[in-house]
Amino acid sequence: MDLAERKNSSMLPEFLYNHRGSYSSPPPPVVGGMASYGGGALSSSSLHRRFMTTPALTAASSSSVGKAPEFIIPAASEGKIKMFSPEYYRACAIGGTLCCGLTHMAVTPIDVVKCNMQIAPEKYRSIAGGFSLVVKEQGATGLFRGWAPTLLGYSIQGACKYGFYEYFKKTYSDMVGAENAKKYKTLIYLAGSASAEVIADVGLCPFEAVKVRVQTQPGFAKGLVDGFPKIIANEGVGGLYKGLVPLWARQIPYTMMKFATFESTVEALYKYVVPVPKSECSKSTQLGVSFSAGYIAGVACAIISHPADNLVSFLNNAKGATVSQAVNQMGMRALFTRGLPLRIIMIGTLTGAQWGIYDAFKVFVGLPTTGGVVEEPKKD
Repeated sequence: MDLAERKNSSMLPEFLYNHRGSYSSPPPPVVGGMASYGGGALSSSSLHRRFMTTPALTAASSSSVGKAPEFIIPAASEGKIKMFSPEYYRACAIGGTLCCGLTHMAVTPIDVVKCNMQIAPEKYRSIAGGFSLVVKEQGATGLFRGWAPTLLGYSIQGACKYGFYEYFKKTYSDMVGAENAKKYKTLIYLAGSASAEVIADVGLCPFEAVKVRVQTQPGFAKGLVDGFPKIIANEGVGGLYKGLVPLWARQIPYTMMKFATFESTVEALYKYVVPVPKSECSKSTQLGVSFSAGYIAGVACAIISHPADNLVSFLNNAKGATVSQAVNQMGMRALFTRGLPLRIIMIGTLTGAQWGIYDAFKVFVGLPTTGGVVEEPKKD
């Protein structure tokens, strides 16, 4: 295998990305990371072509003529995008842009009420009362305040989050080797997602600062266009990034939980709930698994990251406030619980939708859905 081919070959394909068909004969033994077949070593792509041209598979294919074909999501090698190529990471970034930007914008009304409940709990005492109060004081359009910084900020964040997650996941797996990558896959998920989120939040932070001000301070600005220059004029460029550390504190644990829980839940669903292997599931079933696992992951994310979410809202709303001042003023109980039920609803739905959109886009461009069951090779 030459250097170029080795660079784009994954040390993870067997348990994360590989599409497995149903073959009539057992897989060949693996020697030194290569499949030994007929006395020679074959790469995974060569082995795939060899299997797909066997008489057994050709006959099986012929026997299915006249029957409604079952949709099987193809591996990336069967499509136009090569796994772990620049085009692959670009596709993941585009999928992340779509799934994060659109979903966060869609839940803007919930976010408006949540932020106001965090900032002024004595005024916004309940979820239903919060919605009614915003509409009463600001009109129905008040529920959509901050949609522009939300859309742009989370689109940038999503591109970095998903694109760099896939990049770091492969990079860290290659660093530790195939055996350790499989053995400690959860640590790979955690490290890859944390690294990606550090980068993603740098892009999100300025937009988050504008969003919170617009949503919680009526009259501060109409939106992104006048909000950005107003913060810079009053506080300098640093005013856009004063919430970066609390944002990291909120988003890094959130993203680590989001990706690790999602990947583990997908694997568990295919292993214990879905009655057939992933490779035999229809497109709708696979995307349904993605949404379900995403929702479960979202609930866990909301709980673990909620204290930091309260801090971000407080600091971006109070000029010159510090983290210690925010904690002292809010109290520990409020820090962990204020606005939590609404955030669980919002983040659970949002995260489920994000994974559904992300995997739907991957399917659209010929890539496999994320996660799946680890299939151990059969022993003689």
